[in-house]
Formats: sequence, structure tokens, C-alpha cells
Amino acid sequence: MNDLQTAPRPAVLARQSFIEMSARERAAALLDPEGQREVLGPFDGLQSPWLPRQGIVPQSDDGVVVLRGRLGGRDAVVAALEGRFQGGSIGEVCGAKIAAALELALRDCEAGRPVLPVLLLETGGVRLQEANLGLAVIAEIQSAVVALRRHVPVVAAIAGLVGCFGGMSLVAGLCSHIVITRQARLGMNGPEVIEQEAGVEELDAADRQLVWSLIGGEQRVATGLADALVDDDAAQVREQVLGFALGAPSEARSAQVSIWRARIDALAANEDLSPKALREAWETPRRAQGDKP
Repeated sequence: MNDLQTAPRPAVLARQSFIEMSARERAAALLDPEGQREVLGPFDGLQSPWLPRQGIVPQSDDGVVVLRGRLGGRDAVVAALEGRFQGGSIGEVCGAKIAAALELALRDCEAGRPVLPVLLLETGGVRLQEANLGLAVIAEIQSAVVALRRHVPVVAAIAGLVGCFGGMSLVAGLCSHIVITRQARLGMNGPEVIEQEAGVEELDAADRQLVWSLIGGEQRVATGLADALVDDDAAQVREQVLGFALGAPSEARSAQVSIWRARIDALAANEDLSPKALREAWETPRRAQGDKP
């Protein structure tokens, strides 16, 4: 055996990329290995009836994977969106699968059988071909998240490279905790939509450095809109999700209205802040309210 074969692998090569995994692989990587089972999987043939009418080939699980199992030894459910199918967009069927999974978890929680919910959000928002139906089911998902977080932490993970936009960014904002990678993006409107509607003068969607400095994972954690920044490493994502999921329920970000309003008011006098200046300015109201930097 030569020296190259016996040399330790660099840490970056030892990682298992979470971003490169499919939705099914991501969900399986988060749960404990034993006892996983998929709910309404591909062989159930639950697919959108609307996509073929636009000449789009549907997918047999409609782009969302729901796994039941255990997380750190506790009952859990993971719903993972497949960013490679229709940009992870939410339609009637896939949205109903997520809403039903959360509502069943809520029923168990209310019966004294806690189930830990985890959402893997890789989505451009509502599916335009099913706009009204998609919006309605996103509202159901939001309602289930708000009800669940009174019982257990609801954890969202955003890996990239699709990001999390549209109505599902509001779902992320309602979660108890958000885990995000540097490669991921989080925002109400994606950069391409902003450029299309407001012009390249407002935002050049091709300027990757600018886009990630505004809505990338590192910036979102630095400005308090996400809770943990992780590397693109399946083990690290699982460790962070596990830490949040096994914690006690806490007051969600979206419930801290007075705190966030005070922070925004403190920044209102600053005009045209650069991403870096926003981070620096953000620390002042955070420290004034007793947050740890």
C-alpha cells in the first residue's frame, strides 16, 4: 500500500454533500437509520392532475418526500421538497402531503405522543400552474406549523441551491428554528423575479456576489432571520437539526412582534445600507435588547 492510499482524506473530502442529495436522500440522512418508512411514496402514484394539461410530465410523488421514523430516538416526520422537480414548487398534491403530515403530527402531539416535525425547504414558492390551489395549501401548512410549535419545535433546513422563496419562505419564518447553509438563499421574492418586475437597476440577478450578500445563508443568520449556519455536510446538518428538534419549545421569531418592530425602527434612519453595513447596524438594537452577538 503506497503513501497516497494511507494518507488521511482532507476534511472537505470526508464530508457528504447535503446539497447534492435528492430529497429522499436528505430526509433519510436526517432520521435515525432504523425504522424509516415513506408515506405516500412513488408507488402510491399520487401525482398532480394539472401538470399534464400544460404538457408537463408529472412526478409520481409530486416532488415531495414524507418520511416517518425517529430522530435522536424520538418519533419524527420529515417532509422534503425536491428542488429538481418544478423548482420545488408547491402545488395541490405535494402541498397537501406536507399539510397532512404536519396535521397528523399535531394530532399525535395533542394526544400526548410528541412527534418532531422537520421541513427541508428547497422551493421557489407556489407552482404557477396551480396557483390558487397551491396558495390555499400553503395556508394550511402555515396553520399546522403555528399549531405544532406550541407542542414541539418545528425545524426548517434550507440547503441550496434553489433556495426558499414565495409563500414557503413565510412557512420558514413561522418555524421555531431555521438551519441554513452558505449556499442557500432565503427571501420572499427571488432575484430573478425582482429583476423581471423592477428591472436590472433594482437587482442584477446575475451578480451572484450581490445576491448572496443580500439573501444568502450567512447574511440571513447575521441579521437574525435564520438561527444556524452550517457547512454543506449531511452530518453537520443533522447534528444542528437534532439539537434544535430535541430542545424545548420556545417563542417563535414570528411571535416576537414588538422586538422586531423595535429593531426595524432603530434602523429606519439608515438609508441605502450595504449588506455589510446592515450587519454592523443590526448589532446595536440586538445588543440593546439583550441578544447575544
